[in-house]
Amino acid sequence: MPSIDVCFSPELLHLYELKGKAVVAVDVLRATSTMVTAFAEGAATIFPVMELEECQSFAARGCLTAAERNGIKAEGFDLGNSPFAYMDGNVQGREIAITTTNGTRAIRLSEGADEIVIGAFLNLQAVADHLAELGLDVLVVCAGWKGQFNLEDTLFAGALVERLQQQFSYEHDSALAALYLYQNAKADLLSFLRQSSHVRRLEHLEIFKDIEFCLRHDAYNVLPVWREDRLVDLRVLKLEI
Repeated sequence: MPSIDVCFSPELLHLYELKGKAVVAVDVLRATSTMVTAFAEGAATIFPVMELEECQSFAARGCLTAAERNGIKAEGFDLGNSPFAYMDGNVQGREIAITTTNGTRAIRLSEGADEIVIGAFLNLQAVADHLAELGLDVLVVCAGWKGQFNLEDTLFAGALVERLQQQFSYEHDSALAALYLYQNAKADLLSFLRQSSHVRRLEHLEIFKDIEFCLRHDAYNVLPVWREDRLVDLRVLKLEI
């Protein structure tokens, strides 16, 4: 039986062997939720990068550029990190380069894994189904906040553990802790998270609707995965093949 484990911060990735594993990179508020939404809205490809300058350079290739730092859209970019900015038809068929404070870092630091899947509550079941089909050991990599633990990504990890608990074993206590936390919170995730640091940070920026949206479960049947140097929607890729 394959195992599922949780890494609470990318800064702890050096403690894990990624080779032979499937990583689920998650930044619920808001990077991975935004990426899932972008693919649901028809985006062709997403290039997650770590630095603002690298992201800006993709404009010369015809890509839309998206950047966020400290919860705020970076100046000089086409898009920020709100899923609602990707819903007006502007990303249909487009390639997007994106850099965020935490989420894109978690993705790029996980490149040693055999598979990288982008997870959010919005595509939770699609992620669970894919992992069950793969049959690899799983590591959920929580983006956290600037290297620190955060609550919302851990809750997603717990939700994923719950969906897979009949098919995966728990290698370490982190998976069990995430599961118990989610089971305690799932009746009203929004209320549970109201005192969390990042929710308070985002509420201060007056983007409460983003928080509510990103906590929706199974809104989209899309599956962003890492292929070579970019993210693609595996569901679309399979149809094309």
